[in-house]
Amino acid sequence: MSEPAYQHMTEEDYLASEELSPVKREYVGGYVYALHGDTLAQAGASSRHGEITLNIAGNLQPLARKKHCKVYASDMRVNCTTPVGKRVYYYPDVVATCERVDGKAASISAPSLIVEVLSPRTRHTDLTDKIWAYTSLASLQTYLIVEADTRLVRAIERQPDDSWSERELSDTGEIELPYLGAMLTLDDVYDGVF
Repeated sequence: MSEPAYQHMTEEDYLASEELSPVKREYVGGYVYALHGDTLAQAGASSRHGEITLNIAGNLQPLARKKHCKVYASDMRVNCTTPVGKRVYYYPDVVATCERVDGKAASISAPSLIVEVLSPRTRHTDLTDKIWAYTSLASLQTYLIVEADTRLVRAIERQPDDSWSERELSDTGEIELPYLGAMLTLDDVYDGVF
């Protein structure tokens, strides 16, 4: 059975129905869409995508625990309001937060780090709408956009004056994560992948 690509829905209806939905869905300003396609039969992300996601989360998890922070891979929603007032709920591939999170929470609103691993289906949104939405979060310090088919990471980092800088790391390099007291290297990200 196929669902429409986009469904109009109130924020309240989305939140009430997401827990029971057979597919993970994101909410963008009154519209809901299935994260990995419109039907249950469509596949999700590639093997590389999954390995990279787990590499990042696995490297960050022990560091986050030492700082009393949390790291989630793929299943924690981030909610925010874009600069034009649009409410969005996205499921990043990896998210780290130092906010208090109830054990039953399905959403967070104060992430320090968000990582999206690019795939053909989500690439455009990850490189456009999500940059705009995520960098509107006052808590966010780093947004990493990670290529799955080559060793390339785009790091968007908040500066002390609240502006954003952007740099590309190719083949080697490291990203400082001061809120976790750690560095994440491209070797960490792509371990066992390339």
